[in-house]
Amino acid sequence: MLTQRQVVDYVLQRRALLADVYSGRVGVAEVCDASPYLLRAARFHGEPSEQTCPVCRKERLTLVSWIFGEELKHAAGSARKPEELERLAGIHNEFSVYVVEVCRTCSWNHLVLSYVLGTGGRSGRTDRRRTAAE
Repeated sequence: MLTQRQVVDYVLQRRALLADVYSGRVGVAEVCDASPYLLRAARFHGEPSEQTCPVCRKERLTLVSWIFGEELKHAAGSARKPEELERLAGIHNEFSVYVVEVCRTCSWNHLVLSYVLGTGGRSGRTDRRRTAAE
């Protein structure tokens, strides 16, 4: 089971943005601007949610988890499935996860959650290099 630390929920920011969209203060084109890379990540690495898109109301949103951290090296900045997050959390001390909701129909996207995963230095892989004598 994943142990999330430093959790930040962006639900209030999302609610305020949607209120601006519904009132006409913010255009739909301004919020439905997912990049092709994000849409592709949603297709191949995303997890379906139970929530319907708040803008087009045509399909359920897809949640995409992006990972960042120095320890991840070449994997940093990539989208990962939940089972991959569990594996990475067991071998790395610390990395950040950003969860973005995406509508693959209208391109709505919004950051919904961020948190830190990893062993926290308790019992993971050590980064100490071995000497020739070892």
